[in-house]
Amino acid sequence: MEGLYGLSGVFYLMSIRPKYAYRIFTGSKRFELRKWFGVVPVRGSTIIVYASGSVRAIIGEFRVGRVYMGSPGEVWSFLSSQESPGVGREDYSYIRGSRRAMAIEVIDPILYSKPITLQEIKSIIPGFMPPLSFRMLNPYEPLYELLIRRVRLVRG
Repeated sequence: MEGLYGLSGVFYLMSIRPKYAYRIFTGSKRFELRKWFGVVPVRGSTIIVYASGSVRAIIGEFRVGRVYMGSPGEVWSFLSSQESPGVGREDYSYIRGSRRAMAIEVIDPILYSKPITLQEIKSIIPGFMPPLSFRMLNPYEPLYELLIRRVRLVRG
């Protein structure tokens, strides 16, 4: 497993449906759309991707580039002005109807060579539940430590 940019800074854990997550790692999706719920990822931070659905595993990560916030219409207008944003009408339907939304630019995506399954995480952290959308990872929580330990073993 490669990854965890710099092993310091701000990290988030984000749940993404598999078909959208894999589009990030093939490079076809350059922006991730989110409904606004009070958390704005910091530019340059790392988002750890948990693929939900049938995958149920942490599969990779990316750095946060620009974060554009506004009404769903404003976010869509912004994305429409970008070259190959990698989002379409189906993506827009996810944010339509919300009061506020954001588009998170995907920078340097890394697909892990060995995903960390939900079963594996729960064997180390009983009761762990992936976030419905995303949340910040605390540097002292067990999941953060699990990710750092794996990266250090690979880089070791």
